[in-house]
Amino acid sequence: MCFNFLFKTCSFLSLFLLVSPHPHLSAAKAETFNTTFFNNTDTDGLFSSRKLLASKCNWFQGKWVFDSGYPLYDSSTCPFIDSQFNCQKNGRPDRYYLKYRWQPFFCELPRFNGLYFLEKWRGKKIMFVGDSMSLNQWQSLTCMLHAWVPNSKTTVTRKDGLSSVTFEEYGVTILLYRTPFLVDLVKDKDGTILKLDSIYSGRAWVGMDMLIFNTWHWWTHTGRTQPWKYMQEGNKKYTDMNRLVAFYKGLTTWARWVNLYVDPSKTKVFFQGISPTHYEGKDWNQPTKSCPEETQPFFGTRYPSGKPLAWVVVNKVLSRIKKPVYLLDVTTLSQYRKDAHPSAYSGDHKEDCSHWCLPGLPDAWNQLLYAALFT
Repeated sequence: MCFNFLFKTCSFLSLFLLVSPHPHLSAAKAETFNTTFFNNTDTDGLFSSRKLLASKCNWFQGKWVFDSGYPLYDSSTCPFIDSQFNCQKNGRPDRYYLKYRWQPFFCELPRFNGLYFLEKWRGKKIMFVGDSMSLNQWQSLTCMLHAWVPNSKTTVTRKDGLSSVTFEEYGVTILLYRTPFLVDLVKDKDGTILKLDSIYSGRAWVGMDMLIFNTWHWWTHTGRTQPWKYMQEGNKKYTDMNRLVAFYKGLTTWARWVNLYVDPSKTKVFFQGISPTHYEGKDWNQPTKSCPEETQPFFGTRYPSGKPLAWVVVNKVLSRIKKPVYLLDVTTLSQYRKDAHPSAYSGDHKEDCSHWCLPGLPDAWNQLLYAALFT
């Protein structure tokens, strides 16, 4: 049974999955998936207790307010920002997008203190796991910490999909493991295969003190940007599958990995949530626009397009996980930031309405992470 407040969204997704199954998914199997997906949702028990609430305040419900004290660091003095996110260096003429702070409706987020963070996590390893949205957040956090200890020695390594920044004085290592699907993408004699039920790469995540996971954007890629030729589940290969169904299957495999291999007494686990795109202005009731030329957030009280369907999938999978996984529910607050993308200032001059400028929106994601850790 769907969440009450998600009834319309869930009904639409159920209908979508029934009327548009992939070529190899029978109607009976689609029906089974819908029944499995929408039944037994725990709205009052395990998962609701994992929502990041500060006493009676939901940190993820609020508004963007102008704050002259922002940004939290200068892109010209942070050595960790990739060119594709460095919008000021790439010639973005406006600076208003740098000056917005996320303000929950009924409480205050704790002010980020990088020195306190490093002291509290002294000797620890923190790993972001996922696609380029994880890259965005990883670089944001390292810059936020660096701004507090600009003279502290750091060691940077970037090799074969694994990157790290170590703050040597504190023994804190912030790592990034690039894996766009979380589940395995392997080369085979028949071509590259996305294995929906395999997570062999998870061996590299064991032993971390904190894990922050993210996946979604690459699940939607088709044509030349699709990195796999087949999907596989068990011994069966598919040329394609309803992407929300595939996402659900892959995320369920990840959830099983967490249940099997994470020791909650040693490792804190977060899921980043769904980061939205702003390619279609109809999403914020301006159908002739996209993210280029946008210089202000959306200031309405309800984002017109509503939550993306992938958000429903994430919440469903997290509702069934047995180990404590904390959702950084950044979707809505990020939907409001149509102004915060690199757009034409990504370095290659292509329209980028998917990633985020740094400094910028991912700094708010890390402030929410900080609040979850220290409140």
